[in-house]
This record gives sequence, C-alpha cells and structure tokens, in this order.
Amino acid sequence: MARSIAEINEKIERGNAVVLTAQEVCDIIKGGEDLAFEDVDVVTTATRAIMSGTYVVLSFPMAEPCSFIRAERAWINNVPASIGPCPNERLGIIDLMVFGTSHSKEKSDYGGGHLFRDIVEGKEVQVKVETSEDESFTKAITLEDIPYARIFSTRNAFKNYVAFVNPRDAPLPTIFSALDFPPGLTCATVSGCGQLNPIKNDPYLETIGIGTRILLNGSEGFVIGTGTRSMATRPNLLGLADMHQMNPEYMGGFVTSAGPECIGSWAVPIPVLNESILENIKKLDKELSLPIMDVNIRQVICTTNYEDVWGSTDLEIEFDPIKCINCTNCTVEPVCPMRAITLEGGQISRDKERCFNCGLCTSQCIGGAFKGNLGTINFEGKKIPIILRQSDRARAIKLAEELKLDILDGSFRITKMVEHIRGGL
Repeated sequence: MARSIAEINEKIERGNAVVLTAQEVCDIIKGGEDLAFEDVDVVTTATRAIMSGTYVVLSFPMAEPCSFIRAERAWINNVPASIGPCPNERLGIIDLMVFGTSHSKEKSDYGGGHLFRDIVEGKEVQVKVETSEDESFTKAITLEDIPYARIFSTRNAFKNYVAFVNPRDAPLPTIFSALDFPPGLTCATVSGCGQLNPIKNDPYLETIGIGTRILLNGSEGFVIGTGTRSMATRPNLLGLADMHQMNPEYMGGFVTSAGPECIGSWAVPIPVLNESILENIKKLDKELSLPIMDVNIRQVICTTNYEDVWGSTDLEIEFDPIKCINCTNCTVEPVCPMRAITLEGGQISRDKERCFNCGLCTSQCIGGAFKGNLGTINFEGKKIPIILRQSDRARAIKLAEELKLDILDGSFRITKMVEHIRGGL
C-alpha cells in the first residue's frame, strides 16, 4: 500500500486526515494496540537539544552610506562576528556571520546561542564594528532593524546521539557536562530525544529531503541537505529559517564546563507514504541503540538503549521553593546551564520558560527543592546515574503537538522534497 503527499494534502484540505505526534504513536504501541497504514496519514516529530553546528547570517545598515569603506572586524554583545562575504563597499551596510558556539570576550557564560535568543526576544543588542580605516562604529539594534536574519545549520538533528561517561581517574572540562565531568564512571550525561527524533522516524530519508518544510525554533524553514559529519548510518540535517518568526522558548544558550553552547529545535512532519515508513515510526525507545562513549577520546565503549533515558523518567523537573533551606551559598544558582535559577533577597526562583529540564539541579540542591528522576544507563550490568540531559524531550513533545495543530488548521503545508539526500562525510 502507498499514498502520495498530494493525496495527503487533499485529505488535510477536506478535514479528514489523521495527524498524530510521534509520542502519540508510541503511546499507542506501548499500550499494546497496533496502528495500521490506513489509521494515520502524517506523524509529527521533533527534537530540542544542544546543536553546536548552528550559525546566523545578519545583514543591516550600520551607518550612513560612505561613512566607511568596508568593515574588518565586528562584535555583537561582545560575541565575535565574521564579516562578509559581501564587502558592501561604502554602502554603510554590513553582512555578519555569528557562530552559535562563539563566546563573549567579556562574559564567560554568554555566547552565540544566548545572543540568538536575545535577538529573537526583541532585546536591544550592541554592535561594534572596526573598519579598514581603523575607525570604530557602535550601534544599538533590535531584530526590527535587521531586514535579513537567518539561522542556518551545519549539522543538526542527528539520528539520536550518545551518552557520555568518564572512566578515567581525573575530572574533565567538556561541552558534554555543565561541570567538569566527574571521573570513575560515577555519572553519565545524555543527548537525543529518542523515539521523537525526526530521522529516527524516517531513517532512510524517504520523506525528508531537499525542500522539506520544517519548523526550526518554531519558524517555518526548509531542509537543504545533510550536514557535516553526516553518514548513511548516522545522518544529520542542514536547514535554514527566518529568525523573525522564531519562538525564543525553543532556542538559547547552554553553559558547559568548556564554555557556552547553542540550543536549537526542529519539528519535521513525516507523511506516511508506505507501510515501511510506519514500521520505523512505531519503534520505541527500547529498540533505539544508545552508544556510550568515553568522553576523553570520543569512542564508543558500550551500548544501551533510549529506554534508560526516557522510559520511566520525569521529562520535566519539579521545583518546590518551600523545600529551599536558604543555604548561605546556593549550590544550584551558579551551575544552572540556562541561568534559569536566581537568588534574590534570600529567595530562590526558577524561570520555567528558560529551564531546559536538564536535571543538573536535582543532584546539586542540598535541600531537595528540585526533583526529577533522570534515570540510569546500563553500562555492562552497572547502573550509572544520569546527572545531565542535553536534550529537552518535554519541549520536543510540545513542538510536535504545535506542528500537528498547524497542519490540521492548514497554516503549515507539507511539501514534497525537490531531491533525495543521502548521508555522507
């Protein structure tokens, strides 16, 4: 049996298409029921995680025409930006590229990911440009002043990811831990949204290709290929979208022990064109391999599955301020990777919208004000506690739900790819 995207779009227009989220499908299967080809037309998938391979391209007027010949160096909120590729000679306009992993030259806990969220939130940011004539220009701008603002990915939305452990005898600063990674196999950090991940649901890229319409940080965008380090066995995606339509809740910066990283979110519709696609969609976390890597050498040393991470754990972290014991020196506020926890006047509070549900606070809070079961990974029969999640499955579920509603109300139209893509270095 088979159907086309055109046929699915016609059903959506008539109002009789069945659209489910990947979570809904897996809940049905986990509950002991089956789902046949004729029972569903589209499945919405999503992921939210640290996505280092992210950058923005901005173009906007910096000064009056002929104020300078060309820009040579630039910073936004003290985060370095690359000039170009167009010199825009004497136009007073600059084109800038900013990497999501670039770090502020003044604030150790601020980087490109934080800047991107600030821009999308409409905050005023400070631009400094040094010119070829050794002159300096500064300007305060908001997103409304930037007619061209696009986010691109060099590699995002890997087909699942990995867990990390440190079997060595010394702690290690790394982007895979918010604190120096403790030694001796005492804990693990994990990434990947498991059964919700877009490419898990279409591992052979039968529906995801060049021209596939997606939501990137909540904004409509498109897949334009595979990214760097993409392989047929472990593909990732390259995409772009307009920042003007993005939702700041789905993006941001995440502070690690090796500096700030960048958060990104993808939602991708999977049209159920044939039964083999549906069979992959129905695979549960327990069927999805989770490699365990030695964080020191980035090599796989064991394998488990995503049931360890998401099977019976808490997707959201609970916060009960009544349990705060008012420590003289709060152990949670300074280490929260999202800076979502603040202490003012002896009272601790959490910005739930900014919280990533990483769970680090649950192991750092002495009084137990933060609570959440993060699970354990099975390492050769040994249960190693997870202390940090670098993927936010709760928001991924929310984003998949939003995409589902957008499809059903006609505000998001599923597109047929222009060309197939294949993973490859």
